[in-house]
Amino acid sequence: MLRHGETVLTPEKRFSGSGGADPGLSDVGRWQADRAAAATLLEGAGVDVVLCSPLRRCRETAAAVSRCLGLEPVIEEGLREADFGDWEGLTYEEVESRFPDDLAAWHASARTPPTGSSESFADVAGRLARVKEDLVSRYGGRTVLAVSHVTPIKVLIQTALGAPGESLFAMELSPASFSGLSCTGSKASMRVFNDTSHLR
Repeated sequence: MLRHGETVLTPEKRFSGSGGADPGLSDVGRWQADRAAAATLLEGAGVDVVLCSPLRRCRETAAAVSRCLGLEPVIEEGLREADFGDWEGLTYEEVESRFPDDLAAWHASARTPPTGSSESFADVAGRLARVKEDLVSRYGGRTVLAVSHVTPIKVLIQTALGAPGESLFAMELSPASFSGLSCTGSKASMRVFNDTSHLR
């Protein structure tokens, strides 16, 4: 799994989900995507398929990687980021100032969606469980690179580890970082998390 490169919203840590603006990669993000494409991790993994979220930042990151691998990226709707509702485009501090009770409730339970959104982290986990099951069925025995976002990648890791939903808040996932799962049937194990060595 590869998180997309930076957008203009990333350095300020603004909420950027599937319900707000659809920013493309910044100059830094394009550089990160190129570095990810050239990473020896990728070359050594023998990637057979590149999937990506329909959002622009992932499509642009996947395009850079796919060119390097000689593959055509495939859009996978289920890999899209969560919808952050009224928090889209805001910093954490701005959300804390404007929606303090809602933010506290969101932190307390993975079943609580952001203000103005109908999608909680638990909903995202349900969506990703269906995606994982489908991908294992379609691509079993092959290496798939999924270009996605913070929430879907962390949810896949969290469920592979059998950790509670609230553990998502304890994970840090950098732009253009690699994480990896090995899937056997319904079981998955974490192999790599937040690898950014290719960006140094």
